[in-house]
Amino acid sequence: MEVKLVDHMGSDLSVVNAARVSFAKESEWDAIPEGGQLEGLLKYEDERLIKYLAKHNHWSPFGHASIQFHIKAPVFVARQLVKHQVGLVWNEVSRRYVDDEVELYEPAEWRLAAENKKQGSSEETTKYSVASTYQWCKQTYQNLLSAGIAPEMARMVLPQSMMTEWYWSGTLYAFARVCNLRCKPDAQRETQVVADQISDIAKELFPYSWEALRDE
Repeated sequence: MEVKLVDHMGSDLSVVNAARVSFAKESEWDAIPEGGQLEGLLKYEDERLIKYLAKHNHWSPFGHASIQFHIKAPVFVARQLVKHQVGLVWNEVSRRYVDDEVELYEPAEWRLAAENKKQGSSEETTKYSVASTYQWCKQTYQNLLSAGIAPEMARMVLPQSMMTEWYWSGTLYAFARVCNLRCKPDAQRETQVVADQISDIAKELFPYSWEALRDE
């Protein structure tokens, strides 16, 4: 599973000035650090403003900063994450058009079911091989294609463990909401892996805003 930064727009200062425009004011970065870096240091009052905005759920200034990711993960992870819609845009590879080699995700260990829970897993693990099942799925898929079956139908035999890729763009506030839910210990472990990578990238790009928005 992999999360790559494609692009981003804005900075912590963008968030600050989106809020200060309400009073027809504008701020600037604090003293430029050694090495000529133009961004990264906010004035104390601007740092306080970001914390105030996040604490009191004034979310609109955080909507002026955005990030675009290219993510690769199993289908079952993607289907959990695509449920987050507000402030986010999603474009995914389609097996209606793509019929190249299928990649399937297989964990090193399988977590056992949690006791007294309808969902989730325990910390206890076991070994279990699904190699033969995976081989059957991939071979049957190729057999269907070779028989002239349309890719949009042949894909029906592929499991949820199939790796997929998508571009995911959205506002800083929207991704903070995703991570506040999906980085939690009760989220599925594989989904946490993706959310943690998103969080690490966002924190590097927007350190003040991300710290204020995250429930950590």
